[in-house]
Amino acid sequence: MKKSVLFLALTLVFLAGDVFASAALSVYKSSAVASYYADKYHGRKTSNGEIFNMYDLTAAHKTLPFNTKVKVTNLSNGKSVVVRINDRGPFVKGREIDLSKAAAVKIGMIKSGTAKVSLEIVGGSDGAANASQDQKTAASSGKAKGSFAKTAAASDCDRWNIQLGAFSSKKNASFFAADAQAAGFRHLAYQTTQSGVIRVIIKDLPTEKVQPVLDALERKGFKDYLVRARRD
Repeated sequence: MKKSVLFLALTLVFLAGDVFASAALSVYKSSAVASYYADKYHGRKTSNGEIFNMYDLTAAHKTLPFNTKVKVTNLSNGKSVVVRINDRGPFVKGREIDLSKAAAVKIGMIKSGTAKVSLEIVGGSDGAANASQDQKTAASSGKAKGSFAKTAAASDCDRWNIQLGAFSSKKNASFFAADAQAAGFRHLAYQTTQSGVIRVIIKDLPTEKVQPVLDALERKGFKDYLVRARRD
C-alpha cells in the first residue's frame, strides 16, 4: 500500500513538472503592442548592467526576469524573432515590450514603429551565462577617464589604443565600427583575441590626443571604453 501511494505521488510530481514545462512554453500573451529602441540608446547601459547593442537580439520588459528568452511574432505578417530580456521598459502606456533595432528588423516593424505581437516564453532566466559576448565592453568610461591622466603619468608608454567595444560577431563589430566612423572617429581597427572576441579600437594615439578623444566619445554617446598602452 505504501509503495502504491509513493508511486502515485511520484507520478503526480512528474506530471506536474510536464504541466509547468508546457506552461512555460505556452503563449504568454496572444496580443500585445511592441515598440523598438535604437540609436539614442546604443552604447548605454541596460538595467541589468550590460551595454545596449541595437544590433543584438534583445528586448526590454517591465516584469519578466532578465535573460528570459521570448519569441515575438508580428501578428500582421507572421514573422518571428527570439529575444533575450536584458532591460526594463517600455514606459509608455499600452506597450508591452521594447525590441532592439535588429529584432524589429527581423519582424518587419521598422517603418511602423510599433506592432501587435504575440509573446511566447521559450527559455528561462538562467543567469549571466546566457549573456551574449556582444553585450560586453571593457570598462566604464568614468573609470577610464578618471584614471587616464595618472596612468599616463606613471607609464613609460607614449602610444595608446582606445577599445570601444568587444564582439563575438564580426558583423556586429563592423556595424559598431561604422557607427563610430559616422560619428567622426578615425583610425579604427579590429583586434581579435585568442578566444575569438573581436575588439573595435581607435588605434595608435599619442598621449596628448587621448583625453580629447575620450571627451569626444562622451559627447557622442560612446560611454564605455578602455584605454590600453601600445607595446608593439
